[in-house]
Amino acid sequence: MLLPEEKIRLLSLVDVLEPLSDDELKEFSRRVPDTHIEQGRIFYTPEDRSEALFMLKKGRVRIYKIAPDGWEFTLAVVEAGTMFGEMALTAQRMRKGYAEAMEPSDICILKNTDLERIVRGNPEVGMRMIRVLSERLRSCETRLEDVTLKNVPARLASLILQLAAGEGIMTPEGPRIPIHYTHRQLATMIGSSRETVTRAFTKLQKAGAVELRNRYIYLKDTQALERAAG
Repeated sequence: MLLPEEKIRLLSLVDVLEPLSDDELKEFSRRVPDTHIEQGRIFYTPEDRSEALFMLKKGRVRIYKIAPDGWEFTLAVVEAGTMFGEMALTAQRMRKGYAEAMEPSDICILKNTDLERIVRGNPEVGMRMIRVLSERLRSCETRLEDVTLKNVPARLASLILQLAAGEGIMTPEGPRIPIHYTHRQLATMIGSSRETVTRAFTKLQKAGAVELRNRYIYLKDTQALERAAG
């Protein structure tokens, strides 16, 4: 159970809530209690009909769809401090989608009335939502274009560059993606199979573009990776 002070601190880290004052965050926390989701739990499915906007305070969530043949395609991996969900008011859409906690996560679940109250009280929150949704739309368009036009090594190189730009950290050995992504997880993000991704990753390693060390992906030659990504 999180302490009230920790709840407020985590809320302050949510990108769209940064304009809120401490008092407004306390009121938000009172009105919209947080929910804990255990790792591996699927907490949103296509059968869920109610509109809801999720704000991820802590943890990591995967949004994915399942094709008729059972193949999974990851639409997004949501990091702590951002929002996702199914709500016409924000143009968010998870129709036919699933949300799964990739690690223990704490979320707030907002209804339309909750969101309207916040935006009316602080229009800057609404402006930040527009920016976040625009960035997410651009990212989705890039990935869909990759799946349509590029071969698997190019798709993988492009994805690694996107992950490094969004969550990478600098280390003495160079840029590193701080999350352990399995080849299966990477495959669901670029529309491929685990075996094909393994071969593509080996190809990028031999080209000196990336290196796998202690299950972490390091970017060894960004220019080589950009060339591979096309």
